[in-house]
Amino acid sequence: MTTFDDRENAFESKFAHDAEMQFRAEARRNKLVGLWAAELLGKSGDDAAAYAVEVVSADFEEAGIEDVVRKVAGDLAGKATADQVRAKMTELLPVAKAQLMSEV
Repeated sequence: MTTFDDRENAFESKFAHDAEMQFRAEARRNKLVGLWAAELLGKSGDDAAAYAVEVVSADFEEAGIEDVVRKVAGDLAGKATADQVRAKMTELLPVAKAQLMSEV
């Protein structure tokens, strides 16, 4: 293999790793948002964990965060607005990334 091929493979591997880490961070953020929303809904324990899984699953409906925002804001019905949910998602993304990095 040439040096060029080695570099190409390294860049492809880094791109794949970065994409996987971004996906995992967004999924973790959605879980954290789900746990936050569950607390506002008065859920705890297994009910809160199950709700967080529902929120993570909601992210697969369409690209972007609006599917999660729509679900959580709809479920909270007056306890938090869509803008508050978006703000919480923005706040929790660095937390999710830090959690993932501490696990590595």
